Amino acid sequence: MTRDQKIVGVGAVSGVAAMIVMVWLLARDIPSPVIADTPGDRIAYAARWAVVAVLPLLLMVAAVGNARAMSEAIDPTLGKESRTMMIDGHVLDNTLQQFVLFLVAMLALSVSLPFDRLSIIGAVAITFVVTRVAFWIGYRIKPVYRAFGFASTFYMNLGMLLATLWLWLR
Repeated sequence: MTRDQKIVGVGAVSGVAAMIVMVWLLARDIPSPVIADTPGDRIAYAARWAVVAVLPLLLMVAAVGNARAMSEAIDPTLGKESRTMMIDGHVLDNTLQQFVLFLVAMLALSVSLPFDRLSIIGAVAITFVVTRVAFWIGYRIKPVYRAFGFASTFYMNLGMLLATLWLWLR
């Protein structure tokens, strides 16, 4: 195993562990919503939290757009992007992919969870923001350091999807 592969492995494992702890702690501290227990109200509750979760994507779009507008890379077909711009573009692409998975998983989970566990929706939204920012920072420092943020986001999405399937099928 190479040094970089070890860095990625440690980053991924620590990212997943941090994500689990963060969701657990936040879910304990976020109050249960005061809503009717209907699918529509649950989805509306989750949609409000989706606005929080989409903020990193918005910031990344702005960062890439502003960097292009203020540089020779204003024409994306010329290949004049700096290393930072290329990284930000990769981060933006992956964050869009992760957000699509997150949104589907969060909305499905919101109608599948026991009502008294709906605070998990806010917990995963806040965790998504933190882990995406960690992904961005790690990628900027050194690309292999993105593993913490990638793994924490991906495995949270996977966990939400599997939990939804399990709750639905049982």
